[in-house]
Amino acid sequence: MKTTIKKILNAALLLGAIMITGTTLAQRGGQGGGQQGPPPLPTSDEIEEMVSDMAEEVSLDETQEAEILVLYKAHFEEVEDLTSSGRPDRDKMEALKSDFEDEVNAVLTDEQQKLFKAYQKKNSRQKGKR
Repeated sequence: MKTTIKKILNAALLLGAIMITGTTLAQRGGQGGGQQGPPPLPTSDEIEEMVSDMAEEVSLDETQEAEILVLYKAHFEEVEDLTSSGRPDRDKMEALKSDFEDEVNAVLTDEQQKLFKAYQKKNSRQKGKR
């Protein structure tokens, strides 16, 4: 009889632990606890803010800032086109990013290109800490 009670208590404890774990994971958004899928695309206002921040960090003049704003908006439109129909091909996305960076670098001086690279590195680290 004692063995049966122990088995029932162990089963109840195990069930309780499973329920608590399941609830915790559900509250965290899944097993990873993080965001599922790619981050949302920035709005037009957010893109303008990004470029404005970059303009300060990289010392862009007004003409460069305007050109780069056009490049950023076009880039995110292309990203939206690729991602709207499901998960895009990784190679296509990497090529798109590489082409975009080349276009931005074409607007920058050599010194600004170095600052832009540092700016990108700084921002990618900050995103990883979120």
